[in-house]
Amino acid sequence: MCSICGIVSFKGEVRARDTVEKMNKKMRHRGPDDCDIFEHTHACLGHNRLSVIDPENGHQPLSVGYGNKIYTIVYNGEIYNAPELRHELEGLGVTFSTKCDTEVVLYSYILFGDECACRLNGIFAFSVYDGERLFCARDRFGVKPFYYALIGDELVFASEIKAMLAHPKIRADVDEKGLWEILYLSPNFVSGKSAFKDILELEGGECLSLDARGIRRRKYWEIEAKPFCKGREYAIEKTEFLVSDAIKRQLVSDVPLCSLLSGGLDSSVVSAIASEEYKTQGLVLDTYSFEYEGNKASFEGSLFQPESDDDFALLASRYLGTNHTVLTAPTVEVASYLDEATLYRDLPGQADIDSSLLYFCQEIKRRHTVGLSGECSDEIFGGYPWFYRPEMLYADFFPWIHAPRLRASLFKGEIARSERGFDYVKGIYRDTLRACPTLKSDTESMKSSRVASYLSVKLFMSSLLQRKDRMSMASGVEIRVPFADHRIFEHVFNVPWEIKFENQVEKALLRNAMRGHLPDEILWRKKSPYPKTHNPEYLRLVLSMLDARLSRGGYLSEELDKNALYDTINKGGTWFGQLMGPAQLVAWLIQLDIWVERYGVNFI
Repeated sequence: MCSICGIVSFKGEVRARDTVEKMNKKMRHRGPDDCDIFEHTHACLGHNRLSVIDPENGHQPLSVGYGNKIYTIVYNGEIYNAPELRHELEGLGVTFSTKCDTEVVLYSYILFGDECACRLNGIFAFSVYDGERLFCARDRFGVKPFYYALIGDELVFASEIKAMLAHPKIRADVDEKGLWEILYLSPNFVSGKSAFKDILELEGGECLSLDARGIRRRKYWEIEAKPFCKGREYAIEKTEFLVSDAIKRQLVSDVPLCSLLSGGLDSSVVSAIASEEYKTQGLVLDTYSFEYEGNKASFEGSLFQPESDDDFALLASRYLGTNHTVLTAPTVEVASYLDEATLYRDLPGQADIDSSLLYFCQEIKRRHTVGLSGECSDEIFGGYPWFYRPEMLYADFFPWIHAPRLRASLFKGEIARSERGFDYVKGIYRDTLRACPTLKSDTESMKSSRVASYLSVKLFMSSLLQRKDRMSMASGVEIRVPFADHRIFEHVFNVPWEIKFENQVEKALLRNAMRGHLPDEILWRKKSPYPKTHNPEYLRLVLSMLDARLSRGGYLSEELDKNALYDTINKGGTWFGQLMGPAQLVAWLIQLDIWVERYGVNFI
């Protein structure tokens, strides 16, 4: 994994080395092993590298000559069908000089043109420059980031917002729509843009080209609704093949690899297939589970998190025969990492859900550079309550936002509390709902399952992937997400809901597909999400941190209604997703204040 950035213009000569070096330096954490800058008449490109495949080679930016042109690529990602593509390209006369998939991506563009992205199975964001044209693409789910801005005749792009803001002409301006998305929707954001007025985002499944005629942006992939003409057994067998194949493909690494094993279904599936494959090679898989200081004494079950993970992680590890480590996050560290987590995410994110993952990834980095995660299964297979609780799905707002007006109600400013803001975000929900592909032949339950999955993948999953990317890459760790394989989604999206929710059990399709790989105690366990801290000491800590920030003056001290905040804390309950309760609300406010201060945010 890496970072990419660049400035390109075909209207004149680009002299931007100093700026690109500043942009590149802002993202050094994403690629601590190597860095370089490429300069040409119309382009200046930057790259930082985290070496995973063929560490001795794979230097970027990478240039090759083909025909009468020189092609240069900056690339961030992993291509899991690289062996097949390499074989195909060799058959077309290509001679490779490295084992890196960077070369595979570059030659795929050279020989297949803009359609190259359709051929890639993996997580990626890349740009190819040939002196006359720039081509950029992002993977189908947007696992790897790609931001850009148009500054006059120049296209500026980068893997992270902080690098974009290193450009002297890009300001940290947030207009009213950006503020509304922060208060009503974040950590989700509308795909295709960012919270900052002038910084856009290439969406998952999109590509972009730039030449002397201008810029063109288009979708190369979108999920399609298709009839399902085969039966239950076929659905189960194909699911087992696709999930197993995706996991096995993602075990390729020339540096130490591990799996994140919570004891929940999704992480256990990933660890089971990975462990089985390792055993065929005479190897033992390393696994990690996460815990928080004081959680055993303070845990309280809920609809979203009915039981603690501890015993299940150890049970799964013993069954699979992995070398397991339990990482425990100290409460003080979870609070103190809020600052760093904000800066690595470039936005107020998911409070201790972010900061703890940052802590855990830094601990993992002591022994491993690559990790496998069970992220994205719930969105695809139907693991969230809104898949089977229609009152949540059709509440006329995003179903994971339980109290949409809550955060805005804590602010004094009229723009923040504006009903127009709520209506704006509600409009995003309705537009996303309308965009969901369905068939006239769909039953009501099938249509609802499509809508729930489409909403979840488009917005909820994108936020989780952003968190996973930023916190892991901040630590020099590459976290892979095998369930985010478009082949799995294309299959499961069209399987009848009655098979996916058989016997009223969420993710029944995945559970049935994984029989024989896991013990029943894990296979049929109720969904358990990423853990959060239940230690009451954490709320005391973040309240003290918030008071300290308010006493210093600044954005929150002027805008926050503290009495309204304490009323909200006393009422309890969650306000976003499965994990964001009163303590996380306070921590989120701290992150918001840090963000406004450290980024010099200008609300316009």
